Amino acid sequence: MKKHLLSLAFVALLGATATTSVSAQAKMTPAGTVMVGGEAMYANKNIVENAVNSKDHTTLVAAVKAAGLVETLQGKGPFTVFAPTNAAFNALPAGTVETLVKPENKATLTKILTYHVVAGNMTADKITAAIKAGKGTASLKTVSGGTLKATMNGPKNVVLTDEKGNVSTISTYDVLQSNGVIHVIDKVVMPN
Repeated sequence: MKKHLLSLAFVALLGATATTSVSAQAKMTPAGTVMVGGEAMYANKNIVENAVNSKDHTTLVAAVKAAGLVETLQGKGPFTVFAPTNAAFNALPAGTVETLVKPENKATLTKILTYHVVAGNMTADKITAAIKAGKGTASLKTVSGGTLKATMNGPKNVVLTDEKGNVSTISTYDVLQSNGVIHVIDKVVMPN
């Protein structure tokens, strides 16, 4: 069951597609697809099929491969994935990514990656509604078992606070996939 849950979680950990909302908007192509990492993302493709094409998410894709979860990333979902960019990974202390992708750190890497995934299809509208219902804060239960706190930074910007108190801003909202939704974030969030 735990392996299956982790497998399903990573289905949502990558990629991007469709339409956007809230503040930061992805560039729309004439055909209605979204551009992420310089490539078109298609709502009829799953997270893996899209993620491998995003030049902004090569570190995330490499991490998923190192965790041995590539085959599991094509499940039905739906999942909400907060996908850190390469710049977000580069902002970690020197050597962090290189250490995490080592085989002996697979469990830690898996916990970090699944901390970026919430079961269900939490579009920006649903996140902002949960924040309003929570009187300014929404607690999002991650697949890893942790909690992310979502709040508003201004009238349209959603920010996430991890269990260590670090803050990440959603830079691109509602990148729809056939098996969930991606929100691109500017920092890697970390569980306790």
